[in-house]
Amino acid sequence: MPAIVPAQTAPGSHAEALNMRLVGTNDLQGRTAYQPTIHKQGKRWILYVGHHGDKKLNPLDGAMEDNGTSILDVTDPAHPKYLAHIPGEEGKAEQGGAQMVRVCSGSDLPRADKSKYYMLRVFGNQAHEIWDVTVPEKPALLTTIVRGLKGTHKNFWECDTGIAYLVSGNPQWRTNRMTQIYDLSDPAHPVFIRDFGLVGQQPGAGGAVPIAVHGGISTGPKGNRVYFGYGTSTDGVLQIVDREKLLKGPKEPTPENLLAPQIARLDMPPMHGAHTVFPMLGVDVPEFAKNYLGKTRDFVVITDEAIQKECLEGRQMVWFVDISTETKPFGVANFTVPEASGDFCSRGGRFGTHSSNESMAPVFYKRLMFFAHFNAGVRALDVRNPMAPKEVGFYIPAMTANTVVLETPASSANGPRLPYTEAANRRAIQTNNVEVDERGYIYIVDRANTGLHILELTGPARAIANWDAAAKE
Repeated sequence: MPAIVPAQTAPGSHAEALNMRLVGTNDLQGRTAYQPTIHKQGKRWILYVGHHGDKKLNPLDGAMEDNGTSILDVTDPAHPKYLAHIPGEEGKAEQGGAQMVRVCSGSDLPRADKSKYYMLRVFGNQAHEIWDVTVPEKPALLTTIVRGLKGTHKNFWECDTGIAYLVSGNPQWRTNRMTQIYDLSDPAHPVFIRDFGLVGQQPGAGGAVPIAVHGGISTGPKGNRVYFGYGTSTDGVLQIVDREKLLKGPKEPTPENLLAPQIARLDMPPMHGAHTVFPMLGVDVPEFAKNYLGKTRDFVVITDEAIQKECLEGRQMVWFVDISTETKPFGVANFTVPEASGDFCSRGGRFGTHSSNESMAPVFYKRLMFFAHFNAGVRALDVRNPMAPKEVGFYIPAMTANTVVLETPASSANGPRLPYTEAANRRAIQTNNVEVDERGYIYIVDRANTGLHILELTGPARAIANWDAAAKE
């Protein structure tokens, strides 16, 4: 089935779609957006969006505010309601804002006030904060976990235990992004557990500094694994870690102690990173249903991040890695959007992957995944057989008056930057991050200020989802 594209129109003037439709939008006050997180609070569904650095007018109070965190009520996804904006750090792009946001219910956290809801966010590159968002229209700062950092990024928070894996830049370490682990089971009283990273990043080490961590995903006590992704568009590393050894083992960051919880490490080719590493465990592979061995397998889905405009780097893609034998991970499949399908390298902005959804909501888990693909919008993949993923839908939003020309990276991690052409100054959709909720809605936010788009599947793609699971929410 061909893409639905109005005839004789320039790219970006209208939405382009296949098996996905727009449900609702919000301009997010024209702010450049990074991470969306959806949380059910009572009978309401509340969306939290972390922003890159910039300064915009907040119409709710009439003040010019540094980009921080947007809070919206998306209970009715066709009419999302903007509730509040919490300013972040002054600065532009990666040097300001409050990119990362996670939310836990007090009823889930072991030692929290059971009547409250808590938001974990970064304050630019300086600090990690906890906010009381029980009344999302009136968020209140509860505590600052740690400040005086030289970097932050994509954290992970186990709501059932309170353990948080904070991407930080401890000034004593040799990298601006490593992992600081805290017990936030009582959000008002954070307890530091340990620092963690790759050997060579720790204080006092010598030689080359290994690539910085981008983020991790934990399976909690039951799964006893933490999956860390390092790198963005280069020198990617997937690290599989024993959670119990990580939390209970020796804490001093010696090479021996840093390696002790490591189960496996997969080094990717030099021109690919590991922005998001998403575990997809216990997959019954249809092709092997009659085989005595190997019918059920474990995978990690690695998503690179495109950095340079006009494809002036290696193609950033999605990689499916079989970790059924954890000590011997190996790649079994990949996915990229065919460039010729939309002339994406010259359309403007970045082309290539950035992130995947991270929710394991049963409506989609092990059936469908969604990948933010910058100027190629969001792509929906059938992942029921991870050895042969198949694209079944996509949505590229239309540009609006808010859409800007994406900032130009200062340099290329792959060497001297090649010269850009006039396409570098073209406005383009830059779908930055994607998340889903238990109801089956898909949320995408735009790096180039185009705002929020709430989507749903249609046609054959919709038939793949587990709607029985969604109906229970």
